[in-house]
Amino acid sequence: MNAQEIKSVDYRPCFSGHETFPLRYGWLQKAFRAVNEAPSPKDAVHVFRDPDSIARFGVGRNMVGAIRYWATGSGILDETKDGLVTTWLGNMLFGEGGTDPYLEEDASLWLLHWHLVARPRLTSAYWLFNEFRGGSFVRQDIVAPLLKLAQEHEWSRVASTTVDRDLQCLLRTYIGGRGSSEAGESILAELGLIRPMDKQRSRLSRGRKQNLPNAVFLYCFNEFWDKFSPEQATMSFENAAYAPGSPGRVFLLDEDDIVDRLEQLEDISDGTLAWSETAGLRQIIRYKKRSMKTERRILQETLMNDRMREAA
Repeated sequence: MNAQEIKSVDYRPCFSGHETFPLRYGWLQKAFRAVNEAPSPKDAVHVFRDPDSIARFGVGRNMVGAIRYWATGSGILDETKDGLVTTWLGNMLFGEGGTDPYLEEDASLWLLHWHLVARPRLTSAYWLFNEFRGGSFVRQDIVAPLLKLAQEHEWSRVASTTVDRDLQCLLRTYIGGRGSSEAGESILAELGLIRPMDKQRSRLSRGRKQNLPNAVFLYCFNEFWDKFSPEQATMSFENAAYAPGSPGRVFLLDEDDIVDRLEQLEDISDGTLAWSETAGLRQIIRYKKRSMKTERRILQETLMNDRMREAA
């Protein structure tokens, strides 16, 4: 989905579905397993709806809906015309011989975050990380422009309370965590991307992300390029760093961190990409375009090798 689709006439905003429950430990694995074991995509839809769903997931009815919401939003499941299916990301992480079945690795969390906010599917999440220009904020700083956007584009059934509730859930997803007063809070809080300043104000934590692997950065950068300007052989530093849906915006990287990673592109991409800084023009050159299927295979192999190296 192109970043500009949030402002297109065909865009369908999403401010609900989580039932106010932030993403919790174990939910994504449960969702993947249930859909993976379903006989067909059509049957997979019913694993979240049938009378056995409460016992199957071990949570209340509303939480079952939240599990489906977060699994589709984070790219573990996909909704197709035939029903629900597992995705390449779900299979890579949780499938047979998966790279991280218990979500213990930073790389996995960064990939889940990328899928949650780099696409406009979840409106508040996308807006906060990709369109909001400030650093610190109170919820109304985000709710007000979203309501204005809803009015301008005539989105139906978008109420202030709905957007505010959605943003509250998003903040709990990124600010809660192990050891917090609310047990079972989100794994994504470990990334430290949103930090509380006081009871009302939070801030986006822009800076160097030392636990973001270069393999994940490279994959996400290629995916962004594939959506942003697939036929172009060059990309400006400004787009890689600041365009909506870019790695710089989604991962809240500071300029030094982005430049450091871009300078390593030639090595980590096997020469398919290279950083160029000539006559004051900073850009990335693409010498060879690889398919996203190839990029996913390379990412999986790299993450598996890293895991085996750590275990040795």
